[in-house]
Amino acid sequence: MTTGPRGTGGLPPAFTASASSSFVEFLSAHAPDMLPAHRKLPVPHEGFEAPHGTTVLAAAYADGVLVAGDRRVTMGNLIAHREYEKVFPADEHSAVAIAGTAGIAVELVKLFQLELEHYEKIEGMPLSLVGKANRLTTMVRGNLGLAMQGLAVVPLFAGYDLDKGVGRIFSYDVTGGRTEERGFATTGSGSVYARGSLKKLYREGMSEEEITTVAVQALYDAADDDSATGGPDLTRRLFPLIALVTEDGYRQLGQDEVAGIARAVVDRRGEAPDGPLAPVL
Repeated sequence: MTTGPRGTGGLPPAFTASASSSFVEFLSAHAPDMLPAHRKLPVPHEGFEAPHGTTVLAAAYADGVLVAGDRRVTMGNLIAHREYEKVFPADEHSAVAIAGTAGIAVELVKLFQLELEHYEKIEGMPLSLVGKANRLTTMVRGNLGLAMQGLAVVPLFAGYDLDKGVGRIFSYDVTGGRTEERGFATTGSGSVYARGSLKKLYREGMSEEEITTVAVQALYDAADDDSATGGPDLTRRLFPLIALVTEDGYRQLGQDEVAGIARAVVDRRGEAPDGPLAPVL
């Protein structure tokens, strides 16, 4: 039984026509006002500050790739949120972490998740990892107009390449420029400090326990020198978000597990405030 004159159940023709497997292209053609980049924004008043997410990182390890981020969101010199989520699954075998304008970044992530799910439903198979990275490139580039108004979004994308059997990491700039990173990558206001920590502590082929500890150490160093990055908050029990992507899929570590790592790092910092030292040679 049908309810529409053409047997479409009353759906507009656009929903049943064969077209691109890209959900973003579909929206651009039929509902462009629903895309963040196509919205007209009012002129901000002097001193306007949007909430911004800060430091996130990704690092490859023996079983795949880790993605992590602190929990703080700032608005100018104020802490807007203390327990924001900046790490998300993109699909079963990939993850995305956000830095930049928080609200627009989360909306972009949700649209990216839908883009990958839509492609898989239309084509009957998932995109390759590089294909996913390319789709995100297009979406970041589409936000360039808002970025020029100070509402930039700069994600990190990482996943497990099922064809190559390794974890891979991709970083972006505000224009959508994409770079595949070796070993690790960081972005956000505290990224320079997190990157310095990773350069000191990171080694290829680390175990899960080693890479999660190194990630917490790097975010601790970022918080130590960047006021916009939140360190482990033992009083409020707020700790970094950490996700692992392996051949078995995406897995976010439980907060109790991360709390144990963070407490151990904080305890060791009591004896060595600047953190562990890397060997000279």
